[in-house]
Amino acid sequence: MAYTLVKIRNKKKYYYLIKNIRINNKWKKFTVYLGSNLNKKQLIDKKKKYSKILEQRSKEYLKRIDILRNLISDKDLKFLELAKQKYKKFSKQSIATREKYYEWFVTTFTYNSNAIEGSTITLEETSMILFEKITPSNRTLREVREVENHKKAFDYMLTYKGDINKKFVLRLHRILTIDILQKEESGKFRKVQVFIRGEKQMPPKPKLISLELNKLMKWYNKNKKKYHPVIVASYFHTAFEGVHPFVDFNGRTGRLLLNFILLKNRFPAIDIRTKEKIQYYRAIKRAIKEGNLKPFVNLVIKYIKEMVDKF
Repeated sequence: MAYTLVKIRNKKKYYYLIKNIRINNKWKKFTVYLGSNLNKKQLIDKKKKYSKILEQRSKEYLKRIDILRNLISDKDLKFLELAKQKYKKFSKQSIATREKYYEWFVTTFTYNSNAIEGSTITLEETSMILFEKITPSNRTLREVREVENHKKAFDYMLTYKGDINKKFVLRLHRILTIDILQKEESGKFRKVQVFIRGEKQMPPKPKLISLELNKLMKWYNKNKKKYHPVIVASYFHTAFEGVHPFVDFNGRTGRLLLNFILLKNRFPAIDIRTKEKIQYYRAIKRAIKEGNLKPFVNLVIKYIKEMVDKF
């Protein structure tokens, strides 16, 4: 928060507006000169005028020294704030309206998240399984379980009041994989090396998973209020996929965690469509391999725009 500093020289008072920001345990000071011998009204007017200049200077400086602050344009920042307000307004709609939206979203999100991973169950069949309790005769039991479990994991996520930690991540994975993966794999970090089709670079060895996740959790707790929620959600998701902590269901767990961060920060959950999975995979790959998070951030903003257009 900015404050006023008064310096007296030769019986004249000189007024300055000052803002201090902390960067990596060090303080950086920004100063704007307001004028000399100002009366109370003049001082108030000057502070009002120059506080915006001071704020802009500090923002520009932070952008120059921190690449993550450059990922969202001012135009998109304004949009995201409006999107948040629009979602808040929608959340006050009637119970019936919100229930219909929930049923629509959980169906499409479940369908797309499973389809990205190779499920052959259609959107219509997903709806039938979830809300009509009708099981298609031509689908495998595993695919049906994937649909049922995904909704259960999503519902658990909606009711969870805490923040992201290892226990929460393992619980989500456990719900997703009940009666699908073996007991020693469901809700537990992998103990074997995994390989990703089409990729030369392998995920971390099993013995490094806890270390890598600890680093990610530490980054999240340190930066969840420092950066915009879209950046935090994007960073967490792509880093989580890079660690690939489970033998299977890493993508579905990661997309739930992505939406958890968005919802926790009062943004709508997003549905990454299976028909755009190549773009989605490429954005993750660029974040992991090149350290370039911008394509994924742009993808999340695009999906938020599509969501709020429906309200």
